[in-house]
Amino acid sequence: MDRLDAITAFVAVARSGGFSAASRAMGAPVANVSRKVALLEEDLGVRLFVRTTRHVALTEGGKRYYAACSRLLEDLRDADDEVTGEYREPKGDLTITAPLGFGQQHLQPVLHAFLQAYPQVNVHLRLADHVVALVEEHVDCALRIGSLADSGLMARKLGTIRMVVCAAPAYLLARGTPLEPSALAGHDCISWTGLGPHKTWDFTVRDGGKVTGLRVPVHVRVSSTTPESALQAALAGIGLVQATTYQVAPHVAEGRLVPVLAAYDSAPVPVSLVYPGQRVVPLKLRALLDFAAPRLQQRLEEVHALFPGR
Repeated sequence: MDRLDAITAFVAVARSGGFSAASRAMGAPVANVSRKVALLEEDLGVRLFVRTTRHVALTEGGKRYYAACSRLLEDLRDADDEVTGEYREPKGDLTITAPLGFGQQHLQPVLHAFLQAYPQVNVHLRLADHVVALVEEHVDCALRIGSLADSGLMARKLGTIRMVVCAAPAYLLARGTPLEPSALAGHDCISWTGLGPHKTWDFTVRDGGKVTGLRVPVHVRVSSTTPESALQAALAGIGLVQATTYQVAPHVAEGRLVPVLAAYDSAPVPVSLVYPGQRVVPLKLRALLDFAAPRLQQRLEEVHALFPGR
């Protein structure tokens, strides 16, 4: 058995999700691909895939072996490129995931500039408001908002965001500006499902060096399933809205929304680029990280500058 050939077939099946798709990608008969994987499993003494008539999935051992083999093949490709002189130019496919709103507002413009700078790199962007398992779902890089679990992922911190309360100038003129969270009892509020319980908002209270959380009941006049819809209601002067700094930043910059209760804003939440830990970072991924990280950092700094005092 050619070990490297068998590993290549195994990785192709894992990435494509089936033997037929892997055979098309490799330009080899299905029977050949299946035989190579079967020989590899026999040699290892473990099952790498769970096979049914309709589905092929990695076993737990297969997932760990796939992660190691993917790194091995990537290292070999980088070594080949370096020897042949092609290492100068990043190329190949990258899969990136990010939260929907932040991805559209900030990551996409950076990726467009990256693609212009690196014409031989192709990007598949997956925008989703849930955590994607990078190794299991064959994702090269993720933009994460929130504290990172100790998962073996490498990370580049980009900055922070936080939750703020804003309202249209016309609403504040008509109803007054709340000076502390308890004053929200006399105001109309706008909520969206991503905030959790619709009828409470969370704040932080600082007393010297002590920081405590505060959950305040609010009168929700409008609730929505998306932050974009909630912001539209706030822009129309319906009430106060609580959202992230990056979501409201364009409207605050143009004076359409005004931040209030700044002394009680939530604690900063980190924003990071994460990628699987590996001995050698592929050139295409390294190029993306080096290009995107400083540009995203600058964007977050510009957002932060709109909300002084915290």
